[in-house]
Amino acid sequence: MTARLCRAALMAVGAMAVLSGAAGASPSDASAAKPRGHEVRSGDTLGAIARRYGTTVDALVEANHLSGPQARLRIGQRLVIPPGAPRVATTASATMPPPRRPTESARAPAGFVLAVPDFDGTAPAFAWPVEGPVSSTFGRRRMGWHRGIDIVAEPGAPVRAAAAGLVVASGVEPRYGLVVKIQHVDGFMTVYAHNEENQVQIGDEVALGAVVATVGRTGRATAHHVPFEIRRDAHVYNPLYLLPLPPRVVQFEEGREPQDDD
Repeated sequence: MTARLCRAALMAVGAMAVLSGAAGASPSDASAAKPRGHEVRSGDTLGAIARRYGTTVDALVEANHLSGPQARLRIGQRLVIPPGAPRVATTASATMPPPRRPTESARAPAGFVLAVPDFDGTAPAFAWPVEGPVSSTFGRRRMGWHRGIDIVAEPGAPVRAAAAGLVVASGVEPRYGLVVKIQHVDGFMTVYAHNEENQVQIGDEVALGAVVATVGRTGRATAHHVPFEIRRDAHVYNPLYLLPLPPRVVQFEEGREPQDDD
């Protein structure tokens, strides 16, 4: 009887020790090894995501079996955040109720990127295609959405390539009139429309600053100007975020009617 009591007491002591050890374990110890996810949104890059979660691009590449640091991300793509990366700090604003969703009329169409893009140095060093004031900016307008900026210039003035690349379109398109499109490195494309005359052909390789067209008003245009767009894959970006500051202050003529229906 005494031996059985001793064995029972020892088993009880052991069980208490096990329970005590489990209770002393930190919840963060278990969660630290659990990978977390991030859904890619417009403008995200591996560099920006790595900075946000306090990890490295190489760690993200390895954890997600990507092709390399320059791998392209897709909107909606789920990325694994490597274990050990600190959680994003919660600020007071993060606990506030989310803002009301905009109405359909104010929401940007698919493909429009309104935020300042972060390409981590992969974008070409774009230059202005023509000298002149900006008469219509990128984004929302009274008559719809504008895919680029309108630059006012004298009729027949030279329109120059904003970066070196390959001419992939040179012809007439609805609304654009005579238009030239140039493909650049890393999937970027620039568009020059309403031309009076195209000076290049499909397949031509052009250098930065090469004359590709002359300023006109072909297509749906009411004045001589250059609609200039910067695209990448299926997205359009605000050229003013990717162009250098001009030698003089750009003149934004907000009160004027749009000069075309692009």
